[in-house]
Amino acid sequence: MDKPKGFFSILIPGTTVFTSSACIMVLELVASRLIAKHLGSSLYTWTAVIGVVLAGITVGNYLGGRIADKFKARKILASIFILSSVACVVVVILNNLVGEWIWLWKLSWPVRVFSHVALVFLMPSVLLGTISPVVAKMALDRGLSTGRTVGDIYACGAAGSIFGTFLAGFCLIPAIGTIAIVWSVGAVLLIMGILYWVRLWQAYIWLIVFVCALVMGMSPAEAMQKTGASIGLRQKPDPAVIYEAETPYCYVAVRQLSVKPDKREFVQDKLRHSEIIIGNVNNLQYFYSKIFAGITHGLRTGQDKINAMIIGGGGYAFPQYLEKNWPGSRIDVVEIDPGVTKAATAAFGLPKNTTINTYSMDARNYVDELLIKKNRGEPIPLYDFIYEDAINDFSVPFQLVTQEFNEKIVHILKDDGVYMVNMIDTHDNGKFLGALINTIQKTFPNAYVITNYLSLPDLRDTYVIIATKRAINPQAIFEKYDNTLRLRYLEKSDLDYFYKKSGGMVLTDNYAPVENLLAPVVKQSSKESLARKYLSQAESLKRNQKFDKSIEKYAAAGELNPSMTIKAYNEIAMMYVQQNNISAAIKAFQKAIAYHNSQENSQNVIGTICFNLATLYQRMGKNNEAVEQFREAVKQFSIEIAEQPDSAMLYGRLGDAYASMGDFNSAAQAFSKAVELEPANPEYFDGLIKTLEMQGKLDDAIVALEKQIKLMQNNGQAETSSNLQKYLDFLKYKKPK
Repeated sequence: MDKPKGFFSILIPGTTVFTSSACIMVLELVASRLIAKHLGSSLYTWTAVIGVVLAGITVGNYLGGRIADKFKARKILASIFILSSVACVVVVILNNLVGEWIWLWKLSWPVRVFSHVALVFLMPSVLLGTISPVVAKMALDRGLSTGRTVGDIYACGAAGSIFGTFLAGFCLIPAIGTIAIVWSVGAVLLIMGILYWVRLWQAYIWLIVFVCALVMGMSPAEAMQKTGASIGLRQKPDPAVIYEAETPYCYVAVRQLSVKPDKREFVQDKLRHSEIIIGNVNNLQYFYSKIFAGITHGLRTGQDKINAMIIGGGGYAFPQYLEKNWPGSRIDVVEIDPGVTKAATAAFGLPKNTTINTYSMDARNYVDELLIKKNRGEPIPLYDFIYEDAINDFSVPFQLVTQEFNEKIVHILKDDGVYMVNMIDTHDNGKFLGALINTIQKTFPNAYVITNYLSLPDLRDTYVIIATKRAINPQAIFEKYDNTLRLRYLEKSDLDYFYKKSGGMVLTDNYAPVENLLAPVVKQSSKESLARKYLSQAESLKRNQKFDKSIEKYAAAGELNPSMTIKAYNEIAMMYVQQNNISAAIKAFQKAIAYHNSQENSQNVIGTICFNLATLYQRMGKNNEAVEQFREAVKQFSIEIAEQPDSAMLYGRLGDAYASMGDFNSAAQAFSKAVELEPANPEYFDGLIKTLEMQGKLDDAIVALEKQIKLMQNNGQAETSSNLQKYLDFLKYKKPK
């Protein structure tokens, strides 16, 4: 018998290996994106993904060689393809479930990341890895020459890997998203299985199951969404998410934190990048943005226009602030991901007709282009301010923190300009912060560092490095700009400490081990992640009236992450109140207040806690203690209002506190402001009317009540307006004749 020769003799084996190798690489790229929603995107995630997939392929190759010697190629390949298709569906389910397994969050961060990736992606990698040896054996059994056959199989496999990499990275991920890609790979593998053994009846059973699972996992129908979420075929919907998309670089989402005020947060992968109150861009929410704003105002007071560059757009909260306060200025945002800009426009308040200029490219490339133009003698903008907001603890673009980059920045900055860098580290680690300070000092003669007034040394915190050519006085600037901000200005002793922690390291293009410098910070963040998981579980248990277990989870969250102590013990106290255990509730409130007082952290305001504690003291007849806490509540609510002057809720709470103290005049003023901000809320009208009545200001109370009745009538609330009419008649009767 003649041996089959030529191209067509290797076509089927080559196509098979090409397809399986392409599927492996598509899944590898998708893996990094799928887990980013749970674990972020960092050196750890990429190391785990590449390592796990290679390990799976290795084990698969080993097993495939032995399988090839024992079974007929066609039938076993059909079975492997079908099982690989099943594994793709399991990937979708496990990725949704594993992220919620609380025991994994107790592991160290590298082990946590590796465990998640291995549980989700090891099995499909093993299964797909078995295909190449089986196909090679099948080709050799046809009598083809050994060397050429093995070479052709390897070449087809490598070509498939290249094709899968480019197909996923350049086309599929930005076009259809990661979950749809996994389903598509599962469908391709299922088709391959059927083609290899048309009479394999199990394949058709899986085909039916696959189609049903696909409908539950991808259909937009509400019933299918609920069913799919209940069995893990899709993530449980987050009602707070008002926008989400997968971009070529990350998963982007906008979550609504509150309705009034309309407060939203901007999320990239698992990281919250910015917050904004829609319609009130001047109310900056993040610490570093307040530092940016303070320095900008302090150095450009009375200046109509500025030239500013922001590296990293995020949600465009701070660029919008600059546009609002310096209209007509040149504001350039260098944001590499166009999907981020699209999300900011769609759901984060960035106007479509904004004057902000966006450059969708790497900031290093943008700066290089400016310098090329400058060297040619072409005019370029010289910036008053350059703000770097592209650094977080999980992912640091090393090319933007080196000495070489800083030397480029100097040439596009005015002589009296300022370069500000926002970054995250812990005091105890301090390696990255120290290295960044050392690096900046190599280029700029003046470097100042500002952080929170008092932060826990083992917890992540924000640091802002301010670099200038000419000396400035940041402390004097902030005393004039906003003396309510509690800031800490690092002194020489602090800088010496961080210099020692970093070993005097200077970051360069040739040596910038930023991930290693931040490794302890990333590990520490796993504790914070576990604490957030405990909070989530505690809230769920609370909703289900399982108070004892909920209290345990809240307490555990507070122990893992001390910054959550106030929230945790406030919730614990409220549950004790529901159980009518007043003494235990008071102790829980006191613990929250004691933590607040020990930290002296003005960012944690506890007006609600003080108000609730005062109410409990009243119930117990401890009037002196109650008055003391009501006064503290007024103080705390006033601090919050200074930060959120458009919050009707805070004015309402302030009114309640004043009324409880018997200061009805101040209470009426607070309720009046709440009504002005949120006239549709009857609660604020009720508070205003009652406090006016208590003061004997019946005419004013009647006017306010008439407005409320008219509002209820306009809203179609006939029964409510009827009841209010009776109250109005009573007030009119009560008036002196």
